[in-house]
Amino acid sequence: MQITLLKGKLHMACVTQAELWYDGSCAIDADLVALAGLREFERIDIYNVDNGERFSTYVILAESGSKTISMNGAAARRVQVGDRIIIAAYGQMSEGEAENFKPRLVYLKQDNSVDRTSNTIAVQVE
Repeated sequence: MQITLLKGKLHMACVTQAELWYDGSCAIDADLVALAGLREFERIDIYNVDNGERFSTYVILAESGSKTISMNGAAARRVQVGDRIIIAAYGQMSEGEAENFKPRLVYLKQDNSVDRTSNTIAVQVE
């Protein structure tokens, strides 16, 4: 059986641009793409923490070191510059592969610099 697990995410990224008339996609600083284990043209889900919007698009690369997170095309209508978002990618694998798999989690500051990285999320307690 194949199951779908979180592969990588950029947590609390800050939207730096919204370009309605650019090819539809999400331009992400190439360094952040690599750190989260994402790939150019990979499908991603976007969760807008500020307004609750959830939508899918794909990764395109922005200049390394630019800290760019740009929503392009129709996705630009789902965000405002300054919104905090979660960018997530998922992968399918067998139950056996999933046993040892760890996602690449990247936690960002307001300026899209890296706060910390992890491959686990603490158990939620009351």
